[in-house]
Amino acid sequence: MNEASAHGERLGIVVGGSLTGGMEVKLDSATPIEEMAVGRYVVIEGQKSRFFGMITDVRLGAIDQQLTITPPDISDPFIADVVSGTSTYGKLQITPMLTISGDAMSILEGPQPVKTVPAHFSLVREASEQDVELVFGREDEKHFYVGTPLDMETKVCLNIAEFVTRSNGVFGKSGTGKTFLTRLLLIGMVQKGTASNLIFDMHNEYGWEGTTEQGQRKVKGLKQLFPSKVAVFALDEESARRRKVSTDYIVEIGYDDIEPEDIALLRDTLNLTEPAIEAVYQFSREFGQQGWLKGFFELSGGAETKELLERLSIHESSYRNLRRGLDRLNRLPFLVPHARDNSVQRILEYLDRGMNVVLEFGRYTDITVYVLVANILTRRIYDKYRERKESAMGEKTDEPRPLVITIEEAHKFLNPSVAEQTIFGTIAREMRKYNVTLLVIDQRPSGISDEVMSQIGTKATYLLDNEKDIDSVLMGVSGKSELKTVLSKLEAKQQALIFGHALPMPVVVKTREYGSAESYREFGFRDAAELKSKADEEIKDLF
Repeated sequence: MNEASAHGERLGIVVGGSLTGGMEVKLDSATPIEEMAVGRYVVIEGQKSRFFGMITDVRLGAIDQQLTITPPDISDPFIADVVSGTSTYGKLQITPMLTISGDAMSILEGPQPVKTVPAHFSLVREASEQDVELVFGREDEKHFYVGTPLDMETKVCLNIAEFVTRSNGVFGKSGTGKTFLTRLLLIGMVQKGTASNLIFDMHNEYGWEGTTEQGQRKVKGLKQLFPSKVAVFALDEESARRRKVSTDYIVEIGYDDIEPEDIALLRDTLNLTEPAIEAVYQFSREFGQQGWLKGFFELSGGAETKELLERLSIHESSYRNLRRGLDRLNRLPFLVPHARDNSVQRILEYLDRGMNVVLEFGRYTDITVYVLVANILTRRIYDKYRERKESAMGEKTDEPRPLVITIEEAHKFLNPSVAEQTIFGTIAREMRKYNVTLLVIDQRPSGISDEVMSQIGTKATYLLDNEKDIDSVLMGVSGKSELKTVLSKLEAKQQALIFGHALPMPVVVKTREYGSAESYREFGFRDAAELKSKADEEIKDLF
């Protein structure tokens, strides 16, 4: 590597600024302003420290404002050369985010938060590969390569060990690449073994195989890449069979698994009235917590039912409203009076063995089904984790392995009206108290409770075009206005702004390649032909 690439090309010098407002940089006349992109990384060489920063704005300047009123004739190349870089110039707004001093101790400790500013006329240069590696680390047992910075080929790594210690989120409008990045994050956790995963796969994208963002071709899912580490559970056995998915378990939900709180959560999707929800709790008190749904479906609607409604003070219209809603659930094939096996226990067994479980929903992509099943299973799994964690604390035994639960359409579980009632809201607020965290995926982050959003440790956001969504994602972030500018300039696909707990500073990345044979090999996957070739070589070496 030559000296320029090792240290980064010179761009200009610092001419002003402040710690809170960022630094103003005058570009050298030889630096093409059109190559300066918002989100790009630079280094400011201070007298005692180096400052790592991000370009957050690009502007044009002129020494004499008269030039903006009566522009010179730049059709003459000589005049154009004289004016450019002397009378007119380019300016950058740079937000310093990290600093590292030159002494040995500071280098050992790594980059630190910025607490001061570089002096006037400090040199500003492009960030080099070494700079990026110093800040974000290199891929190892804790760091996972997620993408490359703008206009650079070097790797940006996420600290996947820190990532799993908090709940996290992937946001962006439809078609920008949320599923693509979520797959990568899940692969990172599986590959590095930092946590077990339970993935509620609404659109069958993560288990056996998925599709590219444009749906143009198939890509391998977690089960194909890591067959010994991933189990596919299916809610729809027929769909799995048609798609030739190798399943490990078929999930059934029994009537006794459904509690009144599960139905209350579905109020909007089932079009239930408030009196109908209250009736659910009354039936629960009448038939028991585990027997209420079975008892409800056994009601014939005759005189006996009418007497029961009168005794429970349930209006007939509320009963009919509830009947219409629950009949929608009763038509689901996986919902049965008595499940043949305990799905929660089976999931826990796989998780305890260090396996990662993907629950595919097959044809059942209706949000009502998704919310119902995810809430029921998660609540019971969380209860088991809480019991194990409390036992470990009291008896000094091993704690349960960290668990990350992935949910799509997160605003359905975490909106302000239901976040306090759902198990997902509880998990998000407790910040891994019982070794359970969330990975939430959503295109409407403004629909998620502010309290929950404030607890999300690392956020990856693609392009958002709704002002409320942008404000929600950036809520409470230092340098919000600058990052808002960066976010608004992202390309429509596969460019994401990632920031938070698992990164030392915000970064805009183009997500790494996924779907080619080479990318699969980087994840450790070897197809049958490769394995046979390797085996043949080993046999040949023996003789």
